Amino acid sequence: MKKGIGNMTRVEVLFLGTTASIPTPKRNHPAIYFRYVGKHEYCMLFDCGEGTQRQIFLAKENFMKLNEIFITHWHADHYAGLLGLIETMSLEKRSSPLHVFAPEATRFLNTLLSVGYGIRKFQVIAHDVPFKGKEVTKILEKEEYEIFSIPVKHGIPAVAYCFKEKDRVKIDKAKAKALGLPSQSVLYKKLKKEGRVEYKGRLVKLEDVSYIEAGKKVVYSGDTEACDNLIKLATNADLLILDCTYFEDVKERNHLNVYEAIEIASQANVKKLVLTHISRRYQDEREIERVVRELAKNFDFDVIIAKDFMRIELK
Repeated sequence: MKKGIGNMTRVEVLFLGTTASIPTPKRNHPAIYFRYVGKHEYCMLFDCGEGTQRQIFLAKENFMKLNEIFITHWHADHYAGLLGLIETMSLEKRSSPLHVFAPEATRFLNTLLSVGYGIRKFQVIAHDVPFKGKEVTKILEKEEYEIFSIPVKHGIPAVAYCFKEKDRVKIDKAKAKALGLPSQSVLYKKLKKEGRVEYKGRLVKLEDVSYIEAGKKVVYSGDTEACDNLIKLATNADLLILDCTYFEDVKERNHLNVYEAIEIASQANVKKLVLTHISRRYQDEREIERVVRELAKNFDFDVIIAKDFMRIELK
């Protein structure tokens, strides 16, 4: 990749829980702590299974930095940690709003928060995410990135999410130098803002010395069967995180097996695939690693089995 002018951005993905419906001594319920570092730092959570706040403590992360939580569907292993996390935020005197996105968010979040006698001094705002149809929906936009969703197939309302960093205009240093431009950040900022700049009698247009750097793309699906919607959302992702409940050719409704997950990643042309939501039946890590190694020989993307507290960084 070309080197240009501008700050490096990065995405950090921390797996807090990687089991399926029932936890194990090594695997907690599903949750992903997601950090984007650009002009500012943004932290968010994807799914929030039972025990998530304790996993955050063990990982030495800060749950108070979370501004958004994205729930894929309302099965307990994907949301049961929400109430405890929100109560702890309240005890720690949180004042800023917390935004929770999910299919049927208003219905279920309001019910969840009505349990018990907790007192909150901050808003918890529910955002309903579409769970029918075949359209990709933009559900959140920030200065540097967007979050999209699409319905998936799980027998109940469920969605997959996509984090997409906005494409960035970069200055090609070699082209700029060839046109006589000095290495001055102020000059380049003006060029990016106005689209052209005059320097020593020469008019230089942005398109003459720039290129587009595609933004990083991460897609996460909770529980789902194979479906076209998932491939549509995941196309050309840098990182695809998929439900992989089974490491055998099990054709069970509502979940993926390893063969289906790898096929989806192949059709979507992703760069890296992480398999998570792993059934407790697989206690021998070496055996599932052997299965994945054998299958991955036939594909040109990385395939990784998620583990609790595993971190992946994209730059």
